[in-house]
Amino acid sequence: MAKASIAEIKDLMKSTGVGMMDCKKALEEADGDREKAVTILREKGLATQAKKSGRVAAEGIVTAVVEGNVGAVVEVNIETDFAANNDEFKAFVAAVAKTVIEKNPADVDALKAATISGGDKSVEETLQDLFIKIRENMVIRRFKRLEGVLVPYVHGGGSIGVMVKLDTDLSADKVFEVGKDCALQVAAMNPAYLNRESVPAEVLENEKTIIMAQMAEDPKMASKPEQVRAKIAEGKVGKYYSENCLVEQSFVKDDKFTVGKYVEDAAKKLGGSIVVSDFVRFERGEGVEKKEENFADEVAKMIK
Repeated sequence: MAKASIAEIKDLMKSTGVGMMDCKKALEEADGDREKAVTILREKGLATQAKKSGRVAAEGIVTAVVEGNVGAVVEVNIETDFAANNDEFKAFVAAVAKTVIEKNPADVDALKAATISGGDKSVEETLQDLFIKIRENMVIRRFKRLEGVLVPYVHGGGSIGVMVKLDTDLSADKVFEVGKDCALQVAAMNPAYLNRESVPAEVLENEKTIIMAQMAEDPKMASKPEQVRAKIAEGKVGKYYSENCLVEQSFVKDDKFTVGKYVEDAAKKLGGSIVVSDFVRFERGEGVEKKEENFADEVAKMIK
């Protein structure tokens, strides 16, 4: 079995769109014969996936899983919502989340190279095997791993995945409902930050600049002294905090309280301390630009 050179592997990757390890294995199996390697990839269904790689995978599943004191929020995308409901795809996503928990990979590439939980193949190899069955482009888009007292929440069958971390001196089961309420808040209100301390300075400065510019355009405000406008701007920044910071948002279950106040009161009733220290929120397909094509164009491309 001939050893494939880096140049040969890169050339095959470029022409097929298939991953490095699969190209390397195919070239070695083909004793360096490039055309035979392409045939091997096609037989495995990998080169077919390369042709489909231009199709956008914006559907899929976001899941949030906790095992003990470790949790993971994972997004895996696929082309259609029909395929996202495939039981094997759902099982794959669950196994990927479990792999994140068990292996603690540094990034998506490391995750794909890791042996999948409960199996003997890598996550990437398992994905390729699944593609042969489903025949839709799949992408492991992102993940976040947390440790501590964690409460997960998955909304809409995998459209939104949330995980909340609590710093507490109480047991995990005692604070579960508090964490669940906070997770529901995150899912519904999509806060950008945990608290005002976590808002980057440049974001605040930009917000103040926008507010000052808006007041300069307002005839009623433009005539006011600079110091007065600056004070008004500070007040408007306070509104920014209440809209964008989780602990300062109005609690969705009772808007007489902020989330921070709700957590504080709940902790007193339970006889301990509870602080929301982190959260993760992934929404399926957010930021992915879907490619719109009509059915006639799709068929025409397939014929060509």
